[in-house]
Amino acid sequence: MDQTIACVIPCYNEEAAIGKVVSDLRASLPAALIYVYDNASTDNTITEALKAGAIVRSEPRKGKGNVIRRAFADVEADVLLIIDGDDTYDASRAREMVDLLLEGPYDQVVGARREAVDSAYRAGHATGNKMLTGAVRILFGNDVSDMLSGYRAFSRRYVKSFPALSREFEVETEMTVHALSLRLPTTEMEVDFKDRPPGSSSKLRTYRDGWRILKLILGLSRRQRPSLFHSVLASALAVVSVILGIPVIVDFARTGTVPRFPTAILASAIMIIAVLVLMVGYILESFMYMRQEQARLAHLRYPAPTRSPDFVPADLKNTADRMNKPDRLPDVRTVRDR
Repeated sequence: MDQTIACVIPCYNEEAAIGKVVSDLRASLPAALIYVYDNASTDNTITEALKAGAIVRSEPRKGKGNVIRRAFADVEADVLLIIDGDDTYDASRAREMVDLLLEGPYDQVVGARREAVDSAYRAGHATGNKMLTGAVRILFGNDVSDMLSGYRAFSRRYVKSFPALSREFEVETEMTVHALSLRLPTTEMEVDFKDRPPGSSSKLRTYRDGWRILKLILGLSRRQRPSLFHSVLASALAVVSVILGIPVIVDFARTGTVPRFPTAILASAIMIIAVLVLMVGYILESFMYMRQEQARLAHLRYPAPTRSPDFVPADLKNTADRMNKPDRLPDVRTVRDR
């Protein structure tokens, strides 16, 4: 049975770049279905996408997260690749990413960005990416180096088990945390990252979207790691209680009386609240464990990605073409997780 491969390109006002992105994907993955999901563009994005031969669909609700949720629900494929429509990622590497996904097999392959030119990142974006990625590594695991990459390949079982709750650019963070929380097999592949073409402008707002991503990380830590989150909060409350209570205890030890009743009552109340917060965290941890079990079972309803019998990876095919001796194909390369 042949592998079905689909490429999804979220777009908003990308008439200057979308044609080239579609053409590069078509050259790299000739058998793939290429979908351009237009997100209420006001320029000629749809016209240029149709000219390039893409299947155009629309998502009127603004935000990349809304586009991804719609595409993941609508598109049926064994392998689904997403890439931004601004021509900043090297779309010619799409075949290699699909090969790597099937070779693992992996549920996610992330195109870790490598600057092809010094000006590829806007001011502050590289620093913000490192800080936000570092926060996710601390909270959820170290298996990620470029959390905000918009160039990824997914298995069917990842796509159909991903809840896609985000609305805007924070969707990449949600994708990363989903894989880390369920310990899904994931790897990375370095890809070139370059400037936008002339006439194309970035829709990412550095501070506003950075704040949205940070809020999502904090929200995910509260939902995905409730015992850790509530333990930190309970510890902070306990420290405040102890600071308020020590003078009261010292006075009682010295005089045998409690002259500051309001302070004593406040310190006791804060400590009780700290204990309750800690207990809530452990209760939520039990619910979280059950949620993870359900998510894992939803993930396992679909088979792992596998090659079709006649599938030949791009690197092996190129070697065979050079040798002109298909019967002497080298062994399949081994891939080491990052």
